Amino acid sequence: MPSRRAQLLPNLITLANAFCGVLALSKAIDALTLSVGAPHVFYEKMEAACFLVFLGMVFDAFDGAVARMTGGGSEFGAQLDSFSDALTFGVVPAMLAKVLIEHEQLGGNPRLHFLASASFALMAILRLVRYNLEPDPPPPAEGEKVVKGFQGLPSPAAAAVVCSTIWFYLILRRPELETEEGTPTWLHRMLAFMHELDWTPFLDRVPMLLVGMLPVVGLLMVSNLRYVHAVHYLSSKGGQFLTLVLLVFALILFYVAPVPILFLSAVTFAFSGLVTGTLDRVRARAARRVA
Repeated sequence: MPSRRAQLLPNLITLANAFCGVLALSKAIDALTLSVGAPHVFYEKMEAACFLVFLGMVFDAFDGAVARMTGGGSEFGAQLDSFSDALTFGVVPAMLAKVLIEHEQLGGNPRLHFLASASFALMAILRLVRYNLEPDPPPPAEGEKVVKGFQGLPSPAAAAVVCSTIWFYLILRRPELETEEGTPTWLHRMLAFMHELDWTPFLDRVPMLLVGMLPVVGLLMVSNLRYVHAVHYLSSKGGQFLTLVLLVFALILFYVAPVPILFLSAVTFAFSGLVTGTLDRVRARAARRVA
């Protein structure tokens, strides 16, 4: 029987995920209320909100691992994890997108913006409920190699698509956000080098892009598309030197330009389900023809 201390630790990590979600929502409210007369405050607060969502993903990744290591897993912890995920990866990204759309877009339809945001949040909740009710997969046969996966886009990955898009937009609008301890980052220098390019026509379309993106990503969460469990997939590739080398270079690129890498990784992972789903259908049709 696990000790109360062991049970407390993973639940505290899960609550840290929920705390990040609440704080991110607070930052979004501050972005609207404190930016009057100081436009740069809006972008700074929204950047902090996006960062908090990704920080919540870190806590979400660790709570399950800590629970397994300490033997502190429980039904209470599983329900707490789902409620925290619904907040941080469902409601918060939807509200961040709505705040950005309403702030940046001149005109538009506020009701449509709300419906787009609500569709994402509600699909995230439905996806988490379905995940909780899914039966455990049967144990693999002896010698069978199994790679864990998800049915539908996981809610953290969906949140990463939305929040990385917002974050990327923010730094394109305000390159001065890309500083580290007062020193411009490599990405800031690159954006300054490309300053002569007029990004305005492209950036002005991003809010409407978000309006269309929210329901699409929401539908991916409740779809039957299969997505690979990235951590389990990488751990199953043990012993492959090339995988280690690629991961090292990926981490270097992430250090140099974290926001673009987060954006590209999230969008690529979201589209991977569509690609694998299409390939699976093509293989199934080819197999039926052969049969």
